[in-house]
Amino acid sequence: MEALDALLNRVSVPRLTEPAPNAAQREGLFQAALRAPDHGQLRPWRFITVEGEGRNRLGELFAEAVAQKGDAEQAALDKARAMPLRAPLLVLVIARTREHPKVPVSEQVLAAGCAAHGILLAAHAQGIGAVWRTGELAYSAHVAKGLGLEAGEELIGFLYLGTPIGEPRTAPVLKTEDFVSAWG
Repeated sequence: MEALDALLNRVSVPRLTEPAPNAAQREGLFQAALRAPDHGQLRPWRFITVEGEGRNRLGELFAEAVAQKGDAEQAALDKARAMPLRAPLLVLVIARTREHPKVPVSEQVLAAGCAAHGILLAAHAQGIGAVWRTGELAYSAHVAKGLGLEAGEELIGFLYLGTPIGEPRTAPVLKTEDFVSAWG
């Protein structure tokens, strides 16, 4: 697949099943992530893969986080437990930021976001279904602690990857003039 085709036609694919990407495909996903723009070559990212039984353990961590809010109904706990089971592979994208005289923390988080986008583009190019999800659990201190995140690290997204169920939707064609203007 040509690069421009991947950029113009990638869509989120939320309905996923087995099999997960194989080792060669995963290498391509992560190599694409490592090409993200990176001012200062800080490499302000890391990735955690979750699959197999790890998905159930992540679901329990999610349910614990929901329960901590108090008065959680059983349906909400069950939903939290089932979230990681929506795909055979999850890639958790972690921004690893640090103070730097020329590269603000916000720029480092953006670089990690670009790395995540690289994974999504590489997935699309290889015919792998993928969707980037966040939601309140991505920002939960309990989830961060359970994942072993350290100071200066934040979870910026859950990438769900697998084999698409059905044909992915067609990317909408947007009018560039609705988003682009000239200054001066």
